[in-house]
Amino acid sequence: MAASPFSDDATHPLRELLREGRFRAVVEYFEQEAGVELGSRPDAQLLAATAATRLGDLALATTLATAALRRFRARGDADGQMRAYNLLGAVHFERGRLREAEAYFGEALDLACRLDDSLLAGHAFNNLGSVIGLRGRPGEAVGLYRGALSSYQRAGDRRGTAQTYHNLGLAFRQMAEWQEADKAVTQAVRHAEFVGEASLMALTFTGRAELRIDQGDIAVAGQELSRASLLAQRAGDAIGAAEVRRISALLALKQGDADLAAAEAEAARATAESHESALLLAECAALCALAHRAGGRPAEAERRRDEALAGFAALGAARLAERFEAEWSA
Repeated sequence: MAASPFSDDATHPLRELLREGRFRAVVEYFEQEAGVELGSRPDAQLLAATAATRLGDLALATTLATAALRRFRARGDADGQMRAYNLLGAVHFERGRLREAEAYFGEALDLACRLDDSLLAGHAFNNLGSVIGLRGRPGEAVGLYRGALSSYQRAGDRRGTAQTYHNLGLAFRQMAEWQEADKAVTQAVRHAEFVGEASLMALTFTGRAELRIDQGDIAVAGQELSRASLLAQRAGDAIGAAEVRRISALLALKQGDADLAAAEAEAARATAESHESALLLAECAALCALAHRAGGRPAEAERRRDEALAGFAALGAARLAERFEAEWSA
């Protein structure tokens, strides 16, 4: 923290805090120094935008990343533009703006290939896979995720590798390929633990817990969720903590505790709404609907059902809507 904001290494404190997973400290340090040189540097803006994204502050992330992209374009910095495009794609994806997200990820991938940047290519492949997977084409998503893993392997990046294995686990779960899903989540946790970042470990433990619920291993799922909750809280990761509560609601519903399921799902839904996380909001609304109906609250159930279906439709997530309708009908 001793580096001068006017030095050539002014962004070093931000990079170190980001590497340590101290995302709130990144934003606070950037805001503290924003009145001097650091605040007008696009590389610093992008680092702060990355931290804001991890904290779930998508409005701040959008503002900072857009400002950074504008400055990178003005100076003709292709590398900076590539990184800004990728982050803006991630933010738009989280907010449910899939058309914009896909366009940004495509721009990032084009530049990554032109600049021979394996790390950013990995990010773009991984992120495009998430868009395709949400649109109900998990087989195509798997191909993109494998491309991401190859790129991350060349770049030696374990964080991206962990995220991609997590996403592979989701895709294989969609296709009911349980053995492949189990292999993927195991690898996701292994790489996340090597990195040691709390929010990343929370993500992978949550993914493994959801798979365990699908497999009927309720006790192990509960243990995974307890660990994930502590890690998400330690990281100050609001979206990650809400995802833990969503899966906790699913677990409670499987155990027949409709009231606890509704309370957890509603709490997660409120966080998703306040942070503009469109997919999480729709998924939480779906769980709220199922929990309220199981708890004998039909009016609340129907209201959340309508909200979930509207959310899935806006995202183009037809497969998720079909799965929810099947659960509702059952």
